Amino acid sequence: MSGHDIPIQLLDGGSMDVQHHDQMNAMDTAMNLDDVDVDLFGDSVMVDTALDGLAAARPMPSKHLRQRLDDLRTHGCHQAIAWSRQGTIASITKDGRSVEFRFLRCRPEDAGWELSEPYLYSPAIIPLHTTAGPIVHLAWSTTTPAPELAVVDAVGRITILSLTILLNRPFITRKWDADPVDDLHTVVGCYWLPLLNPRQFGVMYGPAVWVQPEDAKALGDGLYKYESSYTKPTGPNHPNANKSALVSITTNGLLRLMFQNNNTRLEETAIELESITSSDDLITHAALCNDRNALLIALATASKQLRIVRATISWGNDKPAEKQAHPQNAAITASILEQHVAVAPLLQHDSNDPVLDDSMSQLSHIEFLPSIPKDKNLQALYNPVVLTVRSHLPAEGASLYEHEPISVIDRWEVVGEQPQTLHPAFAQLNTGNSTTNPNPMTRLRKLDSVVIPKIVVSVQVMYLGKVVCFAFSDGTIQYRDRVTMMELFNEHNVHRILSPHDVGFQFVNDTPCLQVAFSPTNCSYVQISDDWDIKWNSMRYTLTDASTALQGAQQSAVMAALTLALSSAVTTSINFDDILALAHPFRENPQFAASWVKDLVNLLKANFDFSDEGHYDSLVRNPLFQISLSILNHMGFRGEFQPRPFEGKLSFLILQMRNFIVLVSLSLSAPKSLGISPLDESEVVEVLVGCVTWAHTLMGWMVDCLFDLTDDPAFISILNEQKRFPDLANFLQARGDVSLHLLCCSSARGFITAACRRLVHLEGMSNRAIRYWEANRLKTENNDGSGGGGGGGGKVLPDSLYFAYRKMQRATSSCLIKVQEFEKILQIFAQDVRTAYQASLSRRQSGNNQPQRQHPSPQQNKNHPQQQQQSAEDQFIKKAQAHCELDMLLGANPPPCFREVLLKFFTQTLPVFKSHVDPAKLYFANYEVLEIEENPRILAARKARRKYIDVFTKRQINFPTSSGDARGGGGGGGGGSAVAAAAAGEDDGKRGGTTGAGEGQTPSPNTLAPGGGISIKIELGTGSTPNLKGVSTPAGGGGGGNNGGNAKAAGGSNAAAVGANAANGGVGGGGGGGGNNNNNNNGTAENTSNQWRRCVRCTAVMEDFPGNHYRAGFTFVMAQQRKCACGGWWALVPKTTGERATEGG
Repeated sequence: MSGHDIPIQLLDGGSMDVQHHDQMNAMDTAMNLDDVDVDLFGDSVMVDTALDGLAAARPMPSKHLRQRLDDLRTHGCHQAIAWSRQGTIASITKDGRSVEFRFLRCRPEDAGWELSEPYLYSPAIIPLHTTAGPIVHLAWSTTTPAPELAVVDAVGRITILSLTILLNRPFITRKWDADPVDDLHTVVGCYWLPLLNPRQFGVMYGPAVWVQPEDAKALGDGLYKYESSYTKPTGPNHPNANKSALVSITTNGLLRLMFQNNNTRLEETAIELESITSSDDLITHAALCNDRNALLIALATASKQLRIVRATISWGNDKPAEKQAHPQNAAITASILEQHVAVAPLLQHDSNDPVLDDSMSQLSHIEFLPSIPKDKNLQALYNPVVLTVRSHLPAEGASLYEHEPISVIDRWEVVGEQPQTLHPAFAQLNTGNSTTNPNPMTRLRKLDSVVIPKIVVSVQVMYLGKVVCFAFSDGTIQYRDRVTMMELFNEHNVHRILSPHDVGFQFVNDTPCLQVAFSPTNCSYVQISDDWDIKWNSMRYTLTDASTALQGAQQSAVMAALTLALSSAVTTSINFDDILALAHPFRENPQFAASWVKDLVNLLKANFDFSDEGHYDSLVRNPLFQISLSILNHMGFRGEFQPRPFEGKLSFLILQMRNFIVLVSLSLSAPKSLGISPLDESEVVEVLVGCVTWAHTLMGWMVDCLFDLTDDPAFISILNEQKRFPDLANFLQARGDVSLHLLCCSSARGFITAACRRLVHLEGMSNRAIRYWEANRLKTENNDGSGGGGGGGGKVLPDSLYFAYRKMQRATSSCLIKVQEFEKILQIFAQDVRTAYQASLSRRQSGNNQPQRQHPSPQQNKNHPQQQQQSAEDQFIKKAQAHCELDMLLGANPPPCFREVLLKFFTQTLPVFKSHVDPAKLYFANYEVLEIEENPRILAARKARRKYIDVFTKRQINFPTSSGDARGGGGGGGGGSAVAAAAAGEDDGKRGGTTGAGEGQTPSPNTLAPGGGISIKIELGTGSTPNLKGVSTPAGGGGGGNNGGNAKAAGGSNAAAVGANAANGGVGGGGGGGGNNNNNNNGTAENTSNQWRRCVRCTAVMEDFPGNHYRAGFTFVMAQQRKCACGGWWALVPKTTGERATEGG
């Protein structure tokens, strides 16, 4: 129940029906003759117990709430829970000594959403001073890729944590060891500067206005017209667009600015805002906001004064503040200028302000609302407003009917006025000195107070500053208009939708709480209860059961509300997992996900037509395309080891193909600043081997499905009969076959074509690398045999890299189909599609648009008649193509013009290709790695064996078992002298492994093991042929042994990584002993810990490789996997079915 449901005259907080029922019960109790007493004069008096029934409905405020309110009154910055734009929920533990991290996660069992278990950040990382107080405040920065968390303790010391890849594994970027331990440095106000927005305007879509066309026959798409609101981003901002800066204000009036320079060094500057001469001058609360390229600061002092200060920040350049930008390598020097502009008393009682006791004079919250535009012209603005909250609780033991809990919301408008000009006659009194124009004046105008019979525990500004949300201690929420302070979203309004509240979504689990933090989308919140439990409360659709099919206008309204919420999240690049949780109950509604994505694409004016693309760069770099597929993938997810529906399977495969293209492209074209090509490292090549195998498997499965369609008479008859062609999509969905849509959709076809090209490129690269190694090995052996010493025999590939390329060669040459031939038929099909589009849509354009053609002026008609006609025709064709491509991506039927193209493909092109392929091998091939199996028996077997596929390496992940009782053989010794390395490797090899090769040894086919001491540099030239250059290292580590015992934790699977590090580092240690790991005894990088990365959105898994354990190339490629293929964030969780609280450190 929300706060607006409680009239002020009601004290029990219930509805009228419940109150009437309680009163009737109480009256029955009052009529009992046993409850009779005698007054002073001897008359019988009935004891009135009617109010006792009402009092039971509203409990007395808890001692935890009283303590919370006392903390808020003491000073500002007491937020113990905060939600980042990335999706991480940080909270302070009950003892105040450490920080916990949580996140929303999709349950692998049934795809439902829940709040994760806490990840405890060890207090050893945030050491507490012996005389310092506990952690009291958390504040997230506005950065999305790598959010930063400011951790503030009771004496004002600040530690900054950063979360770069995982939602629950932070890294410390600033320690508070150097901060003073002094109560005068207590932080009373904290604010992160917003990011520098390269766009001129920020946009928020909404409201959605109901429009009923005159010729509308049924309710459906197009009934809602989406409006938009704009705001102009304003400074100050950090000059680097990817970084923010922390501004804090202490109780002694010191403003501190902490920012990261372009050299990643954290710097700080400070300025004194107030001169503290007595205890009355101390600042208790402070609020900050950006307004017109300046920092507005509201200070509340102990003497009950409200002071407004304007501060400007200069970053050491001469450019205007709103366009400050530095070169990436230029140093930043920040300076601050302050100006006091207004002052007013905090206590200005009006008719709405109750006077209860001294506690009502103490602030609990203060917020500074910046100016916002009045209309779309962005010229007229509403003035900034300072908002404060004063709360009152009845004394312990007092009745709630003597003094009820209330909160008073005071507001001051910051008004800028031009000073009055003097009469011209006064100019005659001038003594000769030049007069100057008087400066503008700023004053604070008190607005009417608002009294709410509840205790405010949180204040949140949302919807571009237009709405102020109040969270109360009883768990209810109330929204008010920022200008009028009238309540919003308290009734259903499907004719003008701005929020999901308008269409029937409500917060239903109202539980008492101490603190509240809203999600970045404002569609859910987390709260701290009296016992310090963290609870998540999401909106629920309350009009009907969400599992039932929505009809007509009801579905259109729900769709419009979800589209508005998602569009705002997409345009601001924030996490929208709670919106997916909001829509998850509707997943069983037919075409709900497809209609939702279509509305989003149309609202954001995206184009998913890639028919004319040649290099497909725009396809990979299109963020909205990935987001749309991520929505379809999630809405089609029913839980792990469960079959996927048609749209879910199609989106899942396209996302996986996109991830394959990104991974291979980054490995081939790493930045020069890295100093090394990732393909110089065996770990990267090993990862690509798994990805190549996956890509070959996908193509083989797709061709096998196309062959099945060719052999199906029902399918061929649909292609032959034009009247039956519209039933093609239903036929394919009944079969669960998405291969035809992978072929027809230009986006999917583009990814497959790009994958074919990269597979051919990797095959050629592996062949050249092997030839290079063999040629140099032979040359080295000849030099050694001729007695040439060691002067010319060092330039060979490391053994681990050689074996990796051997595996690459086997993987690329073992495909069941010829990749180059398959790419050719895809190119032929793409050309036929372009021709069909052009012919069909051109005829439709010429037939339909003749009456709508505009009549240009005579001059225009004389100069550009053909150009205008051609331009209009091209625009029509592009728009129609985009519409068709979007429909096919959502699982709809291909357009009619595709019938002849498909008929030609399945009757002419594909049979010729089939003659060069063995269909039996395709039919009996194992496609388990694709994770699209629908057979319940096979899925049950996979579930029983707990078989997971790593998103990164495309290999099976093994769960940790009991430690092995036998150890593998030791690896070769580290660098130093070549003789010592060889001796150490030989000795360890006798104990259980094969001897590794160190520097100075001649590698032979029988004694080659991972971990040699030679490196190779692979440079991609202008063509597709890489240049291979051998580079010798001073003293590489010996190779790791293999064929050892049954080592489970640290065997041969990690030998390559250790040996490779030794080789890259010069004088280093040898590789570890070899374990007989049947699944992965190939020298690839593998993590054997009990934790893995798990996507919080699609539950995909990935091994976690700590970046400091591997070389630069592997670390670079690994860093690009900061998100899952579906776009969801990773979280580090135990390798178990359920999660446990884990501790970092």
